[in-house]
Amino acid sequence: MLHSNDIKQAREIGKRGKSRYKWQICPDCETGRWVMIRRNGSSRSIVCRVCNGKRSQRSFYGANHPMWKGGRHTDRRGYVIVWLHNDNFFKSMTNADNYVFEHRLIMAKHLGRCLQRWEFVHHKNGIKDDNRLENLELVGSAGEHIKDHSKGYRDGFRKGYQDGLKEVRVRFQEVSFT
Repeated sequence: MLHSNDIKQAREIGKRGKSRYKWQICPDCETGRWVMIRRNGSSRSIVCRVCNGKRSQRSFYGANHPMWKGGRHTDRRGYVIVWLHNDNFFKSMTNADNYVFEHRLIMAKHLGRCLQRWEFVHHKNGIKDDNRLENLELVGSAGEHIKDHSKGYRDGFRKGYQDGLKEVRVRFQEVSFT
């Protein structure tokens, strides 16, 4: 019968090499296993591989992760994304990593239902991280959303073009030909 902290050579327990091994009981699942002893006399780990995996999944998930910053950050394209817990009502709107676009979440909460994939939320002023409800507009289809964007670009171009014409006229009047 093996007891905790029994020490044997590798060949005595059917392993190769000249290392020494210690019989150790996992505190989580209470199963015994042989653990290699380091040169300083300590063992590599306290828990078994299975329990270690469970511990790491439990401790590094969501708010327990050491790099956790509240679950809200900006993605590469400039949109704010928010992490949702598994028991959240709006979980069906998340991606595989449990993140959802904040503007879609705000509109869904306003409507009191989850948004479908084909429903688009448009930022009226074009600023991607301005997620105030008065700046958001629910658009029914991708075509309408594209029209809204191109209308904004057209209007902005016209305004810039007209401002440029005014500036040219002012410069032209300042130049005297006498």
